[in-house]
Amino acid sequence: MPKYKRLGDILVSEGIITEEQLSEAIGLQKKEGGKLGEVLVKLSYVSEEQIVIALSRQLLLPYVSLASGKLKPAADQNLEELIAYDFAIKNLVLPLSRNLNSLTVVMFDPLDLLLMDNLKKLTGCEINPVVATKADILNAIESFYGKEKIFRDAMGSMGEAGGEIQEISSLESDLSLDKLLAQAEEAPIVKLVDLIIRQAIEEKASDIHVEPHHNKVSLRYRIDGILYEIPSPSASVYLPLVSRIKILSKMDIAEKRLPQDGGFMVKIGERLIDLRVSTLPTIYGEKVVLRILDKSRVPLDLAKLGFLPQELETIRKGISTSYGLVLLTGPTGSGKSTTLYAALSELRSSTLNILTVEDPVEFRLEGINQVQVKSDIGLSFANTLRCFLRQDPDIILVGEVRDLETAEISIRSALTGHLVLSTLHTNDAASTITRLIDIGIPNYLVISSLRLIVAQRLIRKLCPDCKEPYEIKKEELFRGVALNSPVIYKAKGCEKCNFIGYKGRTVIAEVILVDEALRDAVHRNLRAPEIMEIARKKGSLTLLESGLKRVEEGITSLEEVLSAATVY
Repeated sequence: MPKYKRLGDILVSEGIITEEQLSEAIGLQKKEGGKLGEVLVKLSYVSEEQIVIALSRQLLLPYVSLASGKLKPAADQNLEELIAYDFAIKNLVLPLSRNLNSLTVVMFDPLDLLLMDNLKKLTGCEINPVVATKADILNAIESFYGKEKIFRDAMGSMGEAGGEIQEISSLESDLSLDKLLAQAEEAPIVKLVDLIIRQAIEEKASDIHVEPHHNKVSLRYRIDGILYEIPSPSASVYLPLVSRIKILSKMDIAEKRLPQDGGFMVKIGERLIDLRVSTLPTIYGEKVVLRILDKSRVPLDLAKLGFLPQELETIRKGISTSYGLVLLTGPTGSGKSTTLYAALSELRSSTLNILTVEDPVEFRLEGINQVQVKSDIGLSFANTLRCFLRQDPDIILVGEVRDLETAEISIRSALTGHLVLSTLHTNDAASTITRLIDIGIPNYLVISSLRLIVAQRLIRKLCPDCKEPYEIKKEELFRGVALNSPVIYKAKGCEKCNFIGYKGRTVIAEVILVDEALRDAVHRNLRAPEIMEIARKKGSLTLLESGLKRVEEGITSLEEVLSAATVY
């Protein structure tokens, strides 16, 4: 049996800690118990990663991490049958691969000889240990045993059902419509779709992507704006899976050549959740995206969306006017619709007639008349807006200003005594004015109608349970980035945030209230940067400045803000 050098001696020889720090840690260990490495981490003398790396060098064992992509068990080796989830989570071990009678296992403490012996007896294999941090192992265990369990359970049921399902390449031509319908209604496929949706809702995902590729299917969840790939079902169940989703969404399952849109509703406990479904034909089959609209997760309250107090005050002032045009701008997925609905919720009153025209209607609001656009029968934004003007409205919401015709009617409505709220695709608030002029609206109409512009982005919030303080140096900052405090926070990762380091999202925004100074700027045909400079002198913040305030408050990281806001 080899004689291992003690952990404390390893860390001292590596220059990670001093002899005095080691003596202090040993003294505390004798008083409180526990492992020496845990005591050193508690004293903040070392990080968990430093301990593991030091061990790997001393014991000549490979070190792996989630970031390296090597902490992922091999597929199709039934590794979960060798080491059960309960044993893995209790002992912080995870099987990575098997080659004949040799099993590679990642572990946090390779010096635990009793554990090594138990692994050998449990698996019947010789154990090749590799090391990783506790956090990375826990994350990998949950990913392997947790998320993949969805598909193992469903596929196990399918095996019991004895359904004959062919490979994706032959399904396209060989499966009859009747057989496809039958398979889509089989219990295993029904269970699989139910589990995919339920898991996405539990993970607080906003979208589910089902994507066919050559001989495989990719399944991804969008969580806090980022797509994460999760263990996917076999390619053999792709067509029955898509057919089941199309049946639920009231789509034509025989139509595979053209895009389709649909939707359905699910009930989780007492929550009713809308799912909006879109299919798109690709070279390998139909890509399906399910948008999850969970009203219980979206606070339709302006005060709870994350705006700064000064931004919230300006927005409320802008929407309190009895007439005029309020525009929200930003890319797809920046929270524009949520802000519009929150504004409507605040304005909603039994004394007001509120009409909306949307494509699609994302949230159903009590006491508000909502119209769904149906272009195939001529119910367009423009036609609906013309009808609205004969419906005695006080407030009109237009889902999006898409063309000159919609813009003209919206502005005409704003000039004839109505408050009009809508969205427009521009990069920043000041560009909204030049965009309206570019699509053909005379600047005198823009000056007369526009009241408020809000450009916004969604950024991820740091997990409050694990975020770490970080002292940033001036030379690390980009030109144009200024912070009032040298100490900011960065992401780390823990169990509560699935080791991502971020949990939830908040908004950053440019909010411009159009006043006489800005109207004069538009009249003089000033460019967008010059208009923004006038707004800044009156207290408006750019997207970057708005984001940096969240960085200084410890709400998010500098990297997250820089990914969403342009540095000039």
